[in-house]
Amino acid sequence: MTETRCPLPKMARIRQTFARPRIDDIAAEMREQMQVLTPRIRPGMTVGLTVGSRGIQNILTMLEVAVQAVRGCGASPVLLAAMGSHGGGTRRGQKDVLDSLGITEERLGAPVITCDVTRAIGETPGGLVAYMLESAFGVDAIIPIATLAATTMATATEDNQIPVIYAAISDPGEAQLTGIANVTGTSDALNTAFILDMMLKANPDIETVGLLYSNSEANSVTPIREAKEYLDSKGIAYLEKTGNTTDEILTAASAMVGRVQAVFTPTDNVVMAAASAVAEILNEAGIPHYTGADSFVTAGAFATCGVNYTELGARTATLAYQAMTQGMDGMEDYYRMDGGIITVNTDTAAVLKADYSVFAQMAQLVEVTTTKD
Repeated sequence: MTETRCPLPKMARIRQTFARPRIDDIAAEMREQMQVLTPRIRPGMTVGLTVGSRGIQNILTMLEVAVQAVRGCGASPVLLAAMGSHGGGTRRGQKDVLDSLGITEERLGAPVITCDVTRAIGETPGGLVAYMLESAFGVDAIIPIATLAATTMATATEDNQIPVIYAAISDPGEAQLTGIANVTGTSDALNTAFILDMMLKANPDIETVGLLYSNSEANSVTPIREAKEYLDSKGIAYLEKTGNTTDEILTAASAMVGRVQAVFTPTDNVVMAAASAVAEILNEAGIPHYTGADSFVTAGAFATCGVNYTELGARTATLAYQAMTQGMDGMEDYYRMDGGIITVNTDTAAVLKADYSVFAQMAQLVEVTTTKD
């Protein structure tokens, strides 16, 4: 018998670590978060709280607090079933799923509204049609989070002009969310130059910077352009490596080893999906990774400077309240949140033997450690 052997590609063991922050008192935390919204809930309003089929831990506790908070404002809470094909896609099936999770009117003191009628509200760039429950229409405002949801809602409200106040869009211009009468929101756009200033403050002798990103991410277009312009102005070389899958991102990160003295990644969701494994590659090679969000840093990257997302959420809610009560005349295309919070991973700093005390002179400094499983 002839044995045929196929050559295997080069392989490496990797480990991915997911962030798992823990909250000890769920009810207390939920009450605190609801305080951001309750000042904007007026007596007589009907406030919809979406409930899904994913079996989220402690969902009943969170819903109980939310229902109490809405009712305490003199408003009427309703629970809107939000699921796709679960329960067979029928009203009866949806109710059965929610009943099995304990999400009932008897338990929570608010009516549960199921609905099997949807309305097409837009289409993704890939041709997938997005639908919204008919029962969710008639709202006073829509607050989509992240780019795809925002662009879909902007398209869906072209006719009815319901106010759309999005949250956390890194580049509203690139996402074509500017110049629309009923659309505004908050931007978490990076201060790219400041992050690169941090890089040079920590190591003034850098000769080459790695730019690691996905070329399919709209969030990365502007900050990568800004990074190139900054580095060109300083006479510093840069090495671009991109990828659109986790495997491609890890290959790109590995290709930078021995060729760059630091790496910059903007708020890139594709790279974020591989952040822990990227951190292992770069940290082992002694390369500091500067990123666009603190979620990278808790996954093992070295440092970032970004916005406070609690403040961003509160600002978004304030804009929504303004749009509902005063209209949108005079509101800007979007509102950019100030950064000013530098986050450093002290575990990574120890591995890199990096002195990050210089950052304390630049902005508020927050120290974190790598989040473990």
